[in-house]
Formats: sequence, C-alpha cells, structure tokens
Amino acid sequence: MKFRKKPVVVDAEQWEPGKRVEGVCNCAACFDVYGYYRTHVHTLEGVHVISPGDWIITGVKGEKYPCKPDIFEMTYEPAENEPKR
Repeated sequence: MKFRKKPVVVDAEQWEPGKRVEGVCNCAACFDVYGYYRTHVHTLEGVHVISPGDWIITGVKGEKYPCKPDIFEMTYEPAENEPKR
C-alpha cells in the first residue's frame, strides 16, 4: 500500500552558529563520546548532532527534530495565513 503524508503546518527555524534557536543545545558542557563538543537537539529518538543550515522543526506534539536543508526544501513549503498552533 502507498500512503500520503497528511498536510501539517509546522514551525521551523534554520540554525546557524551563534544563533539561538529553541531546542538547540549550545552549551559548553555537552560533549560527545569522543570528547568533542557538538551542537545538538534532543529528540524523541535521542540526541541528534546538527550542522549549520539545518532546520529545527517543532512537531505536532511540540517535539523538536533537525532536518537537512535539501530534505526540508523537498518536503516543506511556506504556509500562508495559517493559524498559529
């Protein structure tokens, strides 16, 4: 069977170094298993490292998750005049 994703409006903000985006952990105390500092987002599936240009999406239940710019562009388009959730 094939399924089509329901049209859902999400909030998203593109992250760049030095930019404060809700849900992005940019604290000096956060290091990966190798001892390197990595900017990341805590998601329902665990911690995801993010890169400059990644989009931080707020899901339908308020969860945060990152999306690479090329995937974001293929998947999302601006929503005009949509009510704010």
